[in-house]
Amino acid sequence: MIKIEVPYITQSIKYPTGCESVSTVMLLQYLGYDITVDEFIAEYLEQKAFEERDGQLYGPSPYESFCGSPYNEASFGCYAPVICHALEKVIGEKYQVINETGTPMTDLLKKYIDHKMPVIFWACINMRVPITGPEWKLFHTGETFTWISNEHCMLLIGYDEEGYYFNDPYDNNGVIRYEKKLVEDRHAAQHGMAVGIRQKER
Repeated sequence: MIKIEVPYITQSIKYPTGCESVSTVMLLQYLGYDITVDEFIAEYLEQKAFEERDGQLYGPSPYESFCGSPYNEASFGCYAPVICHALEKVIGEKYQVINETGTPMTDLLKKYIDHKMPVIFWACINMRVPITGPEWKLFHTGETFTWISNEHCMLLIGYDEEGYYFNDPYDNNGVIRYEKKLVEDRHAAQHGMAVGIRQKER
């Protein structure tokens, strides 16, 4: 069994839809960065609000910015490229940020967890069943985008033979363990998204 000790931050007090930001800041604090969730959101996270145009809801792509505000419970979230971009602005030259979307779990464990490096990881809140929708039109293209509801981001910190361990910002108990197959199914439902950080070789 491997379980990395990582500072825990809850999203429940101030950040109802801020799971991506809170998970990222837990990783940054683990690496020794002196940064708060509020600083990360204000200074590094791309955010865009929704607009109604001619009775239609228009919004950003979650691949390009956070959809709404992490402080607003009616907002949605963001996908791995947004967190990669924000992280790159924080960490400077010391680390490399890698979009690991689509990477098999066994590879994430070998590349990161086995080397005591947590992974920013998308699945479903409380491992609930994913729900298709709602939809909105994208600002730039007018294309219809479909959100997969129950989207959630946690910090993968360990594993044993049967399960994975997370610092889950939604669960005030801190570390939570879920059965492997369930995690893998929910991870796949959220496009298999993950973000890793590796120390640059000198």
